[in-house]
Amino acid sequence: MIGTLVNVATVIVGSLTGLLLKSRLPDRFIKIFFQVIGLFTLYLGVSMALKSTHVLQMVFSLIIGAVIGESLHLDRGLEKMADVIKKRFKSKNERFTDGLLTAFLLYCMGSLTILGAIEEGMNGDPHLLLIKSLMDGVSSIALASGLGIGVLFSAVPLLIFQGGITLLAMWLGDFFPAVMITELSAVGGILLLGLGIDILGIKKIKVINMLPALVVIVFLIWLFPGTGV
Repeated sequence: MIGTLVNVATVIVGSLTGLLLKSRLPDRFIKIFFQVIGLFTLYLGVSMALKSTHVLQMVFSLIIGAVIGESLHLDRGLEKMADVIKKRFKSKNERFTDGLLTAFLLYCMGSLTILGAIEEGMNGDPHLLLIKSLMDGVSSIALASGLGIGVLFSAVPLLIFQGGITLLAMWLGDFFPAVMITELSAVGGILLLGLGIDILGIKKIKVINMLPALVVIVFLIWLFPGTGV
């Protein structure tokens, strides 16, 4: 898991750099960074979602995932966890949850994440993840300067998610077909769209409660791999 560990390290270093810049920049710069992040999130979400070839499975995964997330009140759970962390580190950042979730989705939902993790798990080659590490490190500077310390803590779910895929690839080999990677990325794109709308203040969307869709889409593609629309 060398690639994932390096990736986590670059996110931490980049986030700390962004937080340092945030404390020294005027509010008007932070505001414009925040708007840029929202617009870029919308762009990335659209570009990822449009790659889907199994629209029916994507829609059902979002519906089922949203029902599961709403039933479990995932948003409340994450907010409580965020409050505990903020109190522990004496942070007053109101965008902690947004920073954590935005960074997690940006770092983990791209096809490069999944392909890189599978490549390292199956062949021991961290090349793709090392390239991604450089990109994430630079991105985390901008994200942390706009969204605050929540971006730093996204390193934890990044380690769990990306490292978990690497370990699964070591054990399961070719379980991850190309279509599964594409559709997982597409569902992540829809969630990023919702997140971008939320960040820009257009409308509040419960993206957190839709996160189970990322698991549901894997099972739907596994069960119905040849029924694309």
